[in-house]
Amino acid sequence: MLHALAAQPSHGYELIKAIGEWVGGDYSPSPGTVYPTLALLEDLGLARSEASDGGRKRFHLTPQGEAECEGQAPAITAVLERLEHARARAHARRLPEIRRAMENLKMALRLRLEDEVESTELVRRLAEIIDRAAVEVERA
Repeated sequence: MLHALAAQPSHGYELIKAIGEWVGGDYSPSPGTVYPTLALLEDLGLARSEASDGGRKRFHLTPQGEAECEGQAPAITAVLERLEHARARAHARRLPEIRRAMENLKMALRLRLEDEVESTELVRRLAEIIDRAAVEVERA
């Protein structure tokens, strides 16, 4: 949150959206996490709030908060790199070609097993096919 507030003063909702975007939409912190954290930052003297439009609070870093953010730069960079990796993974899962292929596999399995009396040999063969595909995906 220090990093987000260093970039620009923000309302809690704006911080929730920013964090969600950092991870590609796969995660969004709850207000029950964000607002107590902002209150803690205020209590620690790292942030201050001021009433703005609609009575909502806009949070700013204090000089002490800016210094803390600078002091935590290596840790913040490491977290941002992990978030970038998470965002890239989330984006890949949403690619239409990948989603189509995943849905095709699920449908093929449903159709193949729909009328089939469970056969140990069939289950073994299907598992081998899926395992081979998994290995190919890992190598790609």
